[in-house]
Amino acid sequence: MGFLLHDQKNTMIMSFVLVPLLLILNMHYYMLPALADSKRNVYIVYMGKRQHLDVELLTRTHHDMLATVLGSEETSEDSIVYSYKHGFSGFAAKMTKAQALKLSKLPGVIHVTRNRFYKVQTTRSWDYLGLSSTSLSNLLNKSKMGNGVIIGLLDTGIWPELEVFNDENLGPIPSRWRGVCESGEHFDGAKACNRKLIGARYFISGLEAEYGQSYNTSENDDYMSPRDSSGHGTHTSSIAGGSFVANASYDGLGLGTVRGGAPGAHLAMYKVCWRLYGGVCADADVLKAFDEAINDGVDVLSVSLAADIPLYSEVDHRGSIPIGSFHAVAKGITVVCAAGNAGPRAETVQNTAPWILTVAASTVDRSFPTPITLGNNHTIIGQAMFTGEDTVSAALVYPEVSDLMPPRNCESLLSNDDWMAGKIVLCFASDYNQSLLNDAILSVKAAGGLGVIVSRSPSNYYPYAMNFPCLQVTYETGTQILYYIRSTSNPQVRLSPSRTHIGKPVSTNVAYFSSRGPSSNAPAILKPDIAAPGVQILAAIPPFDETTNGAFAFLSGTSMATPHVSGIVALLKSLYPDWSPAAIKSAIITTALTSHQSGGPIFAEGEPPKLADPFDFGGGIVNPNSAADPGLVYDMNTENYVQYLCAMGYNNSDIFQLTEHPVVCPSKQPSILDVNLPSITIPNLKKPTILTRTVTNVGPVNSKYKVSVEFASGINVAVRPETLIFSSRTKTISFTVMISSAHNVNAGYYFGSLTWTDGVHVVRSPISVRTEAGESFF
Repeated sequence: MGFLLHDQKNTMIMSFVLVPLLLILNMHYYMLPALADSKRNVYIVYMGKRQHLDVELLTRTHHDMLATVLGSEETSEDSIVYSYKHGFSGFAAKMTKAQALKLSKLPGVIHVTRNRFYKVQTTRSWDYLGLSSTSLSNLLNKSKMGNGVIIGLLDTGIWPELEVFNDENLGPIPSRWRGVCESGEHFDGAKACNRKLIGARYFISGLEAEYGQSYNTSENDDYMSPRDSSGHGTHTSSIAGGSFVANASYDGLGLGTVRGGAPGAHLAMYKVCWRLYGGVCADADVLKAFDEAINDGVDVLSVSLAADIPLYSEVDHRGSIPIGSFHAVAKGITVVCAAGNAGPRAETVQNTAPWILTVAASTVDRSFPTPITLGNNHTIIGQAMFTGEDTVSAALVYPEVSDLMPPRNCESLLSNDDWMAGKIVLCFASDYNQSLLNDAILSVKAAGGLGVIVSRSPSNYYPYAMNFPCLQVTYETGTQILYYIRSTSNPQVRLSPSRTHIGKPVSTNVAYFSSRGPSSNAPAILKPDIAAPGVQILAAIPPFDETTNGAFAFLSGTSMATPHVSGIVALLKSLYPDWSPAAIKSAIITTALTSHQSGGPIFAEGEPPKLADPFDFGGGIVNPNSAADPGLVYDMNTENYVQYLCAMGYNNSDIFQLTEHPVVCPSKQPSILDVNLPSITIPNLKKPTILTRTVTNVGPVNSKYKVSVEFASGINVAVRPETLIFSSRTKTISFTVMISSAHNVNAGYYFGSLTWTDGVHVVRSPISVRTEAGESFF
């Protein structure tokens, strides 16, 4: 979502923009307007673990429980929306607030919550990450390209006929697969699926029940089926596990071979997002998709969805992603989620549960330089996706106004500004309201303008991909162009087509829009976990008409970063099928890059840009080849997550229902600092603090690791023991970390790292510490 795509039913309008994809960059989590009877809404009844192995008996139990509140079996049958019966127990049903309250008090019910809504949050990136298909020694080929792994995606659907979903040279569908290829509108399940796309389902009952009427696919340019009408799900699917397609580009830009991270893996699409009100995904539908995916047999779940700020904590069951992902991880399924697109503000990161692998977005080493030649023959380089072979030459204008009037910035340009007709317009963007800026660019085109040069902060400096000359320059460069305009009576300009540039001097940055930590739910749990390419990603979209340039488009967002990591997880799962989700997560975090491959620092885009820290990119930029040989991992299982829930104050009965065995939290509440994460975050260091971590050797049997610590002056870190010696008998070792501060004032976060190395492996854990001295006034 975030680009305008209307299928063959209507005229195609397309604006393939990068950061300007506002529906990708600004995702929300909210209640639908009360279109249905306000007295009856959809509520999700969560009952934790399955009480019966017999799913039919479990379903009858749900109906019987609902009938006791609604008064009859007939009313129960009419009201129930879903029965959750595979990964966990519960149901979604229409009822009044009073009925929901009554039901919440019945034995076996953990929580009853109101149905809410999520929204959704691409050729070069895999080579950039070191996964070239021509190398015989990298993770891609060691793992046989993810052969046999099943990646499930919760998204907007998929366009199965695309070449990127062909199953040539793929192995057989795994025998453990229990999913289906569901038929629907313009989607024949018997023909749509193959050995690449092995399953497709769609879930809309939760949305329709809340909406109060049937979803009109014609009005919303959608399909009542797994078919993708927006392109978002097709794009993310092709990133995660698409097959090889040579000579792919956006009208010649970014030319290369498109493929997914795990081209040998199988895909399963769970369509949970629909185009109502621009795109929504109902909690009840998302939870049902998790339930079915767990039962279907997926190995990885890629979820490019995010909630809004403020978040509900994990102990508050008003969110389907924390619940569904908990049960998936408990079954050995790695769940990868988007960090959100509310950056660069702090404390905006989403999907913060410790069992989730949360992904931030970074840039890649590719740019699209575009010459701007002024009438005085001075050439300036901007950024654009101006395709074709022809130049555009015209008079250059700037919207001058009196100093007594509000300035005419880019966002104020209107389609009835006839002075722009036949000219190229220079304007200055006033802020990061990309939606207004997109409208302004379209206004220049509607007014008869031949092009626009947008001057804006370099902190959010990404070219637009659209069929109209729209170039970006920095404020400094824009000011130089303005000096030229003011120095001559007849300013002229010539815009030349863009070129594709790869490598130096283009640097890697954390994207401006990428949500930042610390977590507003649990500040002691570092989020995001990792960063991956999420800017200007070229991947497949539905072939709506010829203007789609071969059915590939550049899109940006943490939505695009998420399937990059999902594809890497699939490769690791293929190589190490017995590794837990926590082990895979640890391998990815502790081997990440914190500097450019050429040695330079990584910056986080913002106002102003700064050196990236763990709240920007977690462990760093994902480094898949190193993740395949991490040396040590910080492993966890359900018991460790129970420790976290106890530390967060979750009561025993609720935890018992969430897990599959009785749980009694200790009388002394455990420290959240001891959760065995591959990172350390202390949000309120008041006195010397000791915490514990445990590492498992997954490298050579007889290994000896020594510790090194890097930290800012004034923060002291002591590790005991300083040496870890592993053998055939000793595979797991615990160590303690004591952290103290010489600072006696309340301050911001200090950052550092704790690294174990055996001379070959480098196992790096990021550390974040904020000191508190005496009374806090924050």
